Amino acid sequence: MGKVTGFMEIDRVDRRYAPASDRIRHYREFVLPLSEEGTRDQAARCMNCGIPYCHNGCPVNNQIPDWNDLVYRADWQEASRNLHSTNNFPEFTGRVCPAPCEAACTLNLQDTPVTIKTIECAIVDRAWREGWLKPEPAPRRTGKRVAVVGSGPAGLACAQQLARVGHEVHVYEKNAEPGGLLRYGIPDFKLEKSHVERRVEQMKAEGVVFHCNVAVGRDVSAASLVDSYDAVALAGGSESPRDLAVPGRDLGGVHFAMDFLPQQNRRVSGEPMGANDLIVAAGKSVVVIGGGDTGSDCIGTSIRQGALKVTQLEILAQPPKAEDKLMSWPNWPFKLRTSSSHEEGAERDFAVMTSAFRGENGVVTGLECVRADEKMKPIPGSEFVLKADLVLLAMGFVSPVREGMLEELGVSLDGRGNVAADTRRYAASRPKVFACGDMRRGQSLVVWAIREGRQCAASIDETLMGATVLPR
Repeated sequence: MGKVTGFMEIDRVDRRYAPASDRIRHYREFVLPLSEEGTRDQAARCMNCGIPYCHNGCPVNNQIPDWNDLVYRADWQEASRNLHSTNNFPEFTGRVCPAPCEAACTLNLQDTPVTIKTIECAIVDRAWREGWLKPEPAPRRTGKRVAVVGSGPAGLACAQQLARVGHEVHVYEKNAEPGGLLRYGIPDFKLEKSHVERRVEQMKAEGVVFHCNVAVGRDVSAASLVDSYDAVALAGGSESPRDLAVPGRDLGGVHFAMDFLPQQNRRVSGEPMGANDLIVAAGKSVVVIGGGDTGSDCIGTSIRQGALKVTQLEILAQPPKAEDKLMSWPNWPFKLRTSSSHEEGAERDFAVMTSAFRGENGVVTGLECVRADEKMKPIPGSEFVLKADLVLLAMGFVSPVREGMLEELGVSLDGRGNVAADTRRYAASRPKVFACGDMRRGQSLVVWAIREGRQCAASIDETLMGATVLPR
């Protein structure tokens, strides 16, 4: 603990956003980092609690008090080494993680948690600037070959860990570039793709081979991977979206969020796109159905594209503005959360159900809505109509896609349609096949995907070699 009285003497100060009027004109990141002195002051606020509840909140088991102390003492290189010992990609989590560690911080009892996410991001960004993050190729090869299907955060973490202990790792990605959700789901204004590209280049230097534009189960059979490799890790996403089966669903202009968001990411990256089925919000009244992060990303993207108006609908009642600390801490609290995209001009409405889509000439023109009670039942007499030229469905995801790879492999699924595997071995029901990330646990956070990818790699290494030095 660097400064014993730091939490009493130093106020919480976090990163700020560039003004909304400026940031909506581009797709670049807009978070303004703290100075080095400011970051060290925030690290000094960490109390190094006897029971560090931030550990309970962090899925990748970051040693948060340790690297807070190292930052306070200006030992940034050792802070980077410590941070990377538990997290392969802190520049991702330092930008897009909702920071459950901060919710669990003891200082959150008075709404002033340590700025853990900001400090994490500052450490890794400095490490890249200083050239400390070199490729770490294995000194010896094991002769074992592993295929990783999916190059999102779970697949990347799994592949990097396995390559660093000497396995020959091949990653199969159905899209044109690696990154999965990081590249094609999260908008550039939250995570610029140069961060992903930099890690992919590091992994290539460590021996990982990427096979892009290859969909397993379509372009290459899943059975051939099982036959050709010593192990196969299924690390794809939970890509079956939750639909809204109401009259008018087939109208033009009603789209899933993940048909909309990847298009803009491809535009920013200069990736070629077909001219058909382009979804653009410019000049339109946009309605986003779903109140989570994906819905927020649709808002920010629509505003940048030049939407006339953006409205977000949530079926649940509006959460309280502040949680009851003594009831919720150190767990993730249920409260109203306002994202940077909400601040850019969106309207939000809660406890609203969509009963039908209206349209003219086959194109959506509005939504027939009704207010919902606390049991999500329609309230008679509360019906209203909302104008809409574009509707984006962002109600979450129900499971991985079953057609193709999963059907061919014939692996067992759990009650929610995910690949059945426990968190000790990550082994699927078919020999040599493992599963991790959203493929196994369902829709979740980037930080959980990294954790599962790391743990799955440790299990695969132990299975192939009889023992492993990889951390869990």
